[in-house]
Amino acid sequence: GRVHTHYAQAVAVTGRLSSNDPNLQNIPVRTPEGRRVREAFVAPAGSVIASADYSQIELRIMAHLSGDEALLSAFTDGLDVHRATAAEVFGVALDQVSSEQRRYAKVINFGLIYGMSSFGLARNLGIETKAAAAYIDKYFQRYPGVKNYMEQTVVFARKNQFVETVFGRRLYLPEINGGNGPRKKAAERQAINAPMQGTAADLIKLSMVKVQDVLDAEKRATKMIMQVHDELVFEVPEAEVDWVRHEIPRLMAGVADLKVPLLAEIGIGPNWEKAH
Repeated sequence: GRVHTHYAQAVAVTGRLSSNDPNLQNIPVRTPEGRRVREAFVAPAGSVIASADYSQIELRIMAHLSGDEALLSAFTDGLDVHRATAAEVFGVALDQVSSEQRRYAKVINFGLIYGMSSFGLARNLGIETKAAAAYIDKYFQRYPGVKNYMEQTVVFARKNQFVETVFGRRLYLPEINGGNGPRKKAAERQAINAPMQGTAADLIKLSMVKVQDVLDAEKRATKMIMQVHDELVFEVPEAEVDWVRHEIPRLMAGVADLKVPLLAEIGIGPNWEKAH
């Protein structure tokens, strides 16, 4: 009486689990339709749905890999990293950052992780390419460690035709020295992003193993029912809600010791939409 997905270990290049038939990992969370679909994921009577996910995991991995001091201190001090980036890029005090400036900074933060160009950033923000290029220049002035990491990673990838996650898992990039311009550029962007996405994939799998070990050892009735990128979804008997609320984020945050703290957040509700 339930729908079951199929998870594949060896489809996504980065090492993430992929889901199909049905694909549970591409149900949009930002659209009304997607949220309505998520309401269909319900817990049985006497249980609730819990959703635990890593906060800004790829940016935290970027801070760890690049060793950039400004980025490291933003996470170590528990700052809103998009607000901190906006303050740096726009040259204003943290408490003076507008919501628009924070939105720009968020697009820049995530865009650069995926190797976004000034043209791509301009299109995303609806501004001129020249202005977007100026933002990127300012960003790299404020976070020189990030720029250095990106440049060094591409050099390493060209030489070795692979990059590595924090845990040493290799991600191969055969097209980085060949192919045509666009394909080579795509491989360079992948070289920058793959260690972050790949490390995030490693972390969530480590979490799955750790959490399941504890559920088994303590003979808990809580079940892990879905993995969606950086998120784990559980079916939780009401008697175990308090335990799950405190223990799952703690277990997820403790699976690796990076230069910045890992943070997992949890939501609980009668269905997946309410829990998210």
